[in-house]
Amino acid sequence: MKYQKIVMFIFILFTITNCSETNGLFGKSGGDGDPFANISQSSLDYFSNEIGDTILFKVNQSVIEPEYRDVLNSQASWIKEKSISSITIEGHADEQGTREYNLALGARRATAVRNYLVSQGIPESNLSVVTYGKERPLRICSEESCWSKNRRAITIIEGSNS
Repeated sequence: MKYQKIVMFIFILFTITNCSETNGLFGKSGGDGDPFANISQSSLDYFSNEIGDTILFKVNQSVIEPEYRDVLNSQASWIKEKSISSITIEGHADEQGTREYNLALGARRATAVRNYLVSQGIPESNLSVVTYGKERPLRICSEESCWSKNRRAITIIEGSNS
């Protein structure tokens, strides 16, 4: 009995590791399906650090402040230039309020960013939203200097068409 299990394990292991096609036992693998094939790491870094992947919100608000419209306009231009086809917008909140309230607030923030990017010509089908509420704080402390950094929406580049 024990011998049969060992033989079966070795057979399965051998089968999995010797798949030569890119569509192996567990789906695509290899370079052909790389969603970042035409996006270099330096380009992704440029998006995050130079254009900006994060916008901040006021307390209990999901309205995009005028100072962040330029950031979102630049995001939209870069997304179109790079033919990005898969973008996730994360909505976050500070630790004040209930979990349920902050999840809803995070969703409103992510949706506001999605709607703005759509208004700038990004296809809605390329955008998805997710809310984390207060579950993933950037800063942890019980004062405004931390809370203000946690009230945010982040644009995450997932993949491109090319």
